[in-house]
Amino acid sequence: METQDQDTRTWTYVLADADLAEGEMTAVYPLGLNIVVARVEGALYAVSGTCAHMGCPLFMGTLEGHNLVCPCHDWRFDIRTGRFRAAPELGLETYPVRVENGKIFISVR
Repeated sequence: METQDQDTRTWTYVLADADLAEGEMTAVYPLGLNIVVARVEGALYAVSGTCAHMGCPLFMGTLEGHNLVCPCHDWRFDIRTGRFRAAPELGLETYPVRVENGKIFISVR
């Protein structure tokens, strides 16, 4: 399901809000893109689901507070910004997230 808002951003439904608990993350595939959605301290974040280093699937990693840890080589990304902690010039793409009527939507524009 897709919706559009006034700034012409397209929002794609990815998951029921109740299906993502605090401190958890999951892989979603809106429009075929690999994205990880996480809930940390009540806020929702969405970043590319593929590590910037060697393409490892990040949903298989761990979430340590605001750090998303890659399962392959222990690279740590800030889930809020997508930035690689050891070298902020590297990072993951981030996506806007919103909740509406108990559903999580991501904009992949």
